[in-house]
Amino acid sequence: ISEITNFKMAAPMLKDKGSLQFEDKWDSMRPTVLKLLRQEPVTRAEWQDLFWDVHSVCLWDDKGPGKVHKALQDDILEFIKQAQQRTLTHQDDTALLKAYIAEWRKFFTQCSYLPKPFGQLETSLAGKTVSSVQKKNSPEDSIVRKLMLDSWNQSIFSNIKQRLQDSAMKLVHSERMGEAFDSQLVIGVRESYVNLCSDPEDKLKIYKENFEAAYIEATEAFYKAQAPQYLADNGVQNYMKYADMKLKEEEQRAMRYLETRKGCDSVQKLTECCVHVLVTAFKETILAECSVMIKRNETDKLLLMFQLLDRVPDGINPMLRDLEEHIKNQGLADMVAAAETITTDSEKYVEQLLSLFNIFSMLVKKAFSDDPRFLTSRDKAYKHVVNDTTVFRLELPSKQKGVAKTQPESKCPELLANYCDMLLRKTPLSKKLTSDEIDLRLKDVLLVLKYVQNKDVFMRYHKAHLTRRLILDSSADSEKEENMVEWLREVGMPADYVNKLARMFQDIKVSEDLNSQFKEAIRDKGHGSIADCVNIKVLNAGAWARSSERVFVSLPMELEDYIPEVEEYYRKTHSGRKLQWHHLMSNGIITFKNKVGQYDLEVTTFQMAVLFSWNQRPNERIPLENLRLATELPDTELRRTLWSLVAFPKIKRQVLVYEPEAQSPKDFQEGTVFWVNQEFGLIKNGKLQKRGKINLIGRLQLSTERTREEDNEGIIQLRILRTQEAIVKIMKMRKTTKGSYSLGYSGHRKL
Repeated sequence: ISEITNFKMAAPMLKDKGSLQFEDKWDSMRPTVLKLLRQEPVTRAEWQDLFWDVHSVCLWDDKGPGKVHKALQDDILEFIKQAQQRTLTHQDDTALLKAYIAEWRKFFTQCSYLPKPFGQLETSLAGKTVSSVQKKNSPEDSIVRKLMLDSWNQSIFSNIKQRLQDSAMKLVHSERMGEAFDSQLVIGVRESYVNLCSDPEDKLKIYKENFEAAYIEATEAFYKAQAPQYLADNGVQNYMKYADMKLKEEEQRAMRYLETRKGCDSVQKLTECCVHVLVTAFKETILAECSVMIKRNETDKLLLMFQLLDRVPDGINPMLRDLEEHIKNQGLADMVAAAETITTDSEKYVEQLLSLFNIFSMLVKKAFSDDPRFLTSRDKAYKHVVNDTTVFRLELPSKQKGVAKTQPESKCPELLANYCDMLLRKTPLSKKLTSDEIDLRLKDVLLVLKYVQNKDVFMRYHKAHLTRRLILDSSADSEKEENMVEWLREVGMPADYVNKLARMFQDIKVSEDLNSQFKEAIRDKGHGSIADCVNIKVLNAGAWARSSERVFVSLPMELEDYIPEVEEYYRKTHSGRKLQWHHLMSNGIITFKNKVGQYDLEVTTFQMAVLFSWNQRPNERIPLENLRLATELPDTELRRTLWSLVAFPKIKRQVLVYEPEAQSPKDFQEGTVFWVNQEFGLIKNGKLQKRGKINLIGRLQLSTERTREEDNEGIIQLRILRTQEAIVKIMKMRKTTKGSYSLGYSGHRKL
């Protein structure tokens, strides 16, 4: 009975709700809607009742949602009409703008509040459940909000938007002319354009087509009128400051007045427009000043020019060319001006190159902020200076048939190698520098070496100098020698070349151990005296040998008898290895006595062989022909050796004298007679010394004329092979090489 009673009580309630009509509720709903539109206070009860009434009407009246939507639209249009009347009472553009902004901001604020109570309306019109609509739709997608904004757009904004836009542009123009105004007026117009578009695909469509386009057009027109006049009145250099200042101003102004949300490129478009009007239009005029500024080292002005033209597509290309031309011309002019000094002094030459590099690097740093493109131009131009042949040149003659005559090359790599030798050898220069200073200068050499084209020539001379230092034991610091090898590896020198240098150090250390062991063995046989005076260096032919040529010479008897013992000992300890004696690379110390005094002479093996011709007959005069028979030296080597003993540049009294007079080794005749200078002596500070030590070796000769030719041929052949290798790689990349040709080339390269 209880359940039936409840059912009978519920039925009348459903019936009452089913009979609920829109007309019953709208009169009570409308006052609250109007209060919300007018931004008048609404009580909590009114707010909650509005929610319930909208829910009830939409739920129980089948036509309720449509009626609510229509009634709401009418009230919104009526409110907008009143706002329009209040706004249009102002005839002055600025007053109209202010009135519109005030009305718009009130209305736009309510666009966020009024839709909230009408959630059920949106659900009913969409035909979905409340939960699904809430999950899918954001507040910006609200039907009521769209209704409000569309109504505002159609009723008021579309009618006066041109006046509003024109007024806003006038205010911006006034600001550009230095007048002050309320920036919120322009911002309000922009917000209207941004928020009044209901196109779901492009919500900024109205803004872009109207406000953005008008803003950019007004900006372009303003500077088209202002810029040429300013340039004509103030000149290029002042105009660059003006353009830079205006670009920054317009960027800041655009950040205030244009839309900056993600995905909107208004600021970028405005900036591009300003760059076109202020910079691109006058690019040629601005660039005409570039080369002059570079010559005058006006880095501040160049930096400003760079910052302006870098905004223009390909704008800095002429600046890059001007910089390259300046470095080439200035660098070569300085090198030619200092030609007398640098061609004879490798230290001055390297210092001159480094000075130029530092000057040009500082220019790029200050004027172009070390921009990679300008650094590349600096490198290209500096490379041209380093490899130029105007001041001096190096010839690499080739006798091979079918090989074109080689072009003259810069002597730079040879002088760099000479400078390294001065730093690493015991010289006055290396003695006056600290260890850190030597390291710094060696790294400076490597810096210049990076720009040298014919690095193979540097390798050749550097290895020759290193060979002399190791054989003569004249290195200032063995640790620095090994460091230099590693630095060469780090800067990308060929691995096979660097490995050979490292092997040379290893051979010297192994030879020291071998000498100690050999001397012990000789002493056991009772030949200790000669063993104590001789040091043997066993060197790997692959790392040291510069050619297969060996120069024969008749050695003093003591050494001739000593050599077989060395060979026998070495064969016993190292089976399967063959020794070849390179007397061209050997040296020693002999004691010279005459009536003046006693002196120790450091000599080459060839000089030793010549001087020993007088060992048993010190006062005899010996003609050239007899010396050739006694020493068994080739004619060229004999003449060269004799010249070093009769015309050594560092001593006033020569070891040998001769007649008749000759201007060079080639002038010696078969009848030219040589004898020991019994007046020979060492003179220091104008006083004759009775004892002393003199180095007659000078620059140890490591190669004959034929060997140098072989070296030149080797360099040329290596270049040919590398060129062929590059060609084959390019052809393979283009897939035009036939397999048979590739195989043939590989075999040739192996040989």
